[in-house]
Amino acid sequence: MNELTKRQGALVKRLDVWLFGGMLIWISILEIRPVTWGVFVIHVLISAMIQIPAFVFSWNRMQWLQELSRRRYLLYWLLCYVVCLPLITAFCIVFKLGGRPVGSLVTVAICCISLELLLSALVYYQQRGRHVRWVNKISLDKAVLVSLLLIAITLSAMAVSSLDNPRYHTKEQLLIGYEFDLYKIVTRPGVFLSFIAQFMFMYLCGYLLYYINSRFLVARVLKQRGIVLYVMSVFAAMAFLYPVLGQLLALLPVNSLLGGIFSENPFLLENAFGGLSVIFLTLPIVLALQWAKQNNRIVSLEKEKTRAELDLLKQQLDPHFFFNTLNNLYALSLQQSKQTPESILQLSELMRYVIYKGNEATVPIREEIKYIADYMQLQQIRLKMQLDLQFAQHVNDDAQPVPPMLLIVFIENAFKHGIAPADGPAFLHLHLTCTERQLYFSCENSFEPGTTGNAGIGLGNLQKRLALLYPGRHSLKTAVKNHTFKAEMQLDLS
Repeated sequence: MNELTKRQGALVKRLDVWLFGGMLIWISILEIRPVTWGVFVIHVLISAMIQIPAFVFSWNRMQWLQELSRRRYLLYWLLCYVVCLPLITAFCIVFKLGGRPVGSLVTVAICCISLELLLSALVYYQQRGRHVRWVNKISLDKAVLVSLLLIAITLSAMAVSSLDNPRYHTKEQLLIGYEFDLYKIVTRPGVFLSFIAQFMFMYLCGYLLYYINSRFLVARVLKQRGIVLYVMSVFAAMAFLYPVLGQLLALLPVNSLLGGIFSENPFLLENAFGGLSVIFLTLPIVLALQWAKQNNRIVSLEKEKTRAELDLLKQQLDPHFFFNTLNNLYALSLQQSKQTPESILQLSELMRYVIYKGNEATVPIREEIKYIADYMQLQQIRLKMQLDLQFAQHVNDDAQPVPPMLLIVFIENAFKHGIAPADGPAFLHLHLTCTERQLYFSCENSFEPGTTGNAGIGLGNLQKRLALLYPGRHSLKTAVKNHTFKAEMQLDLS
């Protein structure tokens, strides 16, 4: 990774800081309307002082999400936004820093908290909201329609509130002012609903042009026939549509009330120009959506390919395990050991895990730990020498989902290439640490000289699985020193 890529990655991670910085600059410009750089810098610095807790928290947000528990993360959030930010705001108000009015300082604090709530909601959606069905069903077209409806409702409320107000309502026309009179809205429900319907119809006329451009002109004509025929098709479609739409808009009662914003002559070229503006101004959005759909198809195909490769790797891992365990039972049967029936029962439990749980995407980590413990117990039955076995576990949540058959690869490799061939005492030291966002596993075992060159197919397949499951979010290291083999794996589960 070159230096430029590292800087770009750091910028993305600290994007929240840039958002808070941009917000405070806009607040300083809009609230104070500075005329000199000196005034501007002073007010920016005061706003930045109020937002110090936000800068600190947003700078460390991603790191704290990965390293801290939910309770500790929430505690830090409350400390920054509920304690420190109001205290600093009160300090600036009491000492009248920069001579800024109280309302301006309070506005900075409110905007800061509002932006943080929005960013927190986005983080929640990225982690969990994608799994909510109704959220996933909201397409861009539906979102646009909902937005248009909200705009129509807002304009209707302002229009009703402006009625009979001499500042806005004259005999010639009604000007929609920034007014909100709940009494007028409640006492004139028919007028309010009529305004909503008419404003919504206006927006739907523009949405119709966008829809035709998106679903037909771009998707069919531009893609298949080229840009020349696309432009010609746009003008042809406009020839059919703009007189009809212009006539319908001119007949709306609200048109005369607003002073005739649409001409009674539907054939004016101004109407055609308005329709063409809608089509060509939305063209970049339509092209971006088409590109996004194509990119999603490519990503979907890549995921299907990855899933097929993972299934193939699992099929290669299972025979590896079968061969090892069958060798164990064969050794016990030769010895006519009384442990053979119990070992067969243990093997059946292990096989059940491999066959059924191994096909699932994730399993609770407690099941993976139990599987490892049962496997090691079965392996120790046929060992003749003393085994120093240690398994240190630090798991915050035993229901934490992890991919199945990941950890067992290290133990299989340790027994096959280190412990089983040993003529004397051997050791196997395991360490597992698992939090909500990170998993660390190390396996350290003794080995016999001459066995280090072949680690079997297990570790090789594990490396491939990690590359598919956790691209760029895992590390796997192996080292050999003083007849000791050590493997370490770290996963980013967030």
